[in-house]
Amino acid sequence: MMDKLKVGVIGVGHMGQYHVNVSVNIAQVEFVGCFDADANRLKEISERFEIPAVPDLDDLIDRADALVIAVPTVLHFDIAKKCLERGKHVLVEKPMTETVEQARELVNLAEEKKLVLQVGHVERFNGAVMELKKVVDRPFLIEARRLAPFNPRIADVGVVLDLMIHDIDIVTNLLGEEIKSVRAAGTSAFTKHEDVAAAVIQFESGCVANISASRATQNKIRTLTITQEKAYIILDFATQDIDIHRMASQAYLMTREELKYRQESFVEKIFVHKDNPLR
Repeated sequence: MMDKLKVGVIGVGHMGQYHVNVSVNIAQVEFVGCFDADANRLKEISERFEIPAVPDLDDLIDRADALVIAVPTVLHFDIAKKCLERGKHVLVEKPMTETVEQARELVNLAEEKKLVLQVGHVERFNGAVMELKKVVDRPFLIEARRLAPFNPRIADVGVVLDLMIHDIDIVTNLLGEEIKSVRAAGTSAFTKHEDVAAAVIQFESGCVANISASRATQNKIRTLTITQEKAYIILDFATQDIDIHRMASQAYLMTREELKYRQESFVEKIFVHKDNPLR
């Protein structure tokens, strides 16, 4: 029988609590404790989930084989580096670090020590995104919109690292191509960082991605659309629904045996397994 992986969570705020909840319910994991700089919050989460509270960060690192880092972005680099230097696998919440240089240093350190270093891009494991990969075929245009009201909980980074990074990761992962050019603009609304941003990314194949993100919008919109030769695909992240519009015959539509869908005129609706992408 394989030994269980000893896991600890550093930071039990909004995202840290999700990681605690998932970790304690994985059969292959032995949850060894959590740490938070806020002693009251640490005590509350420890009692709610009935898990060990570890008030000393170094102690928690010593106990674990792998650490989940869910602290403010400004602390990601120092804590992740400490964990890697002590031979621990690391899952760090997005954004990975404040700068590209810091991220590269962590990647190099993990490679040098042969450790797993992963970033918490949970949208990549969204059931709808995983199904989307099955129907994307040489797209011409991808448009992503991730708009939300302002939340003061995240003000240490701009909207690019806070929200847009999800769609950048999804689009680059879907295409698997080198980026040819990037044009971008943004503006501040509530913080010292950009709160609204738009980017146009062109890939080597010629595909253009228009990606917009806002945390200054009085509505929550999270959509991604794809234009390709024989289909227009709409993904709604909120409902995890995928609609495919085609100008095609019924005979053609029914040849897609690997997909489960129902035909509605010239629209296919993909059936998506909707689950917590953190699992």
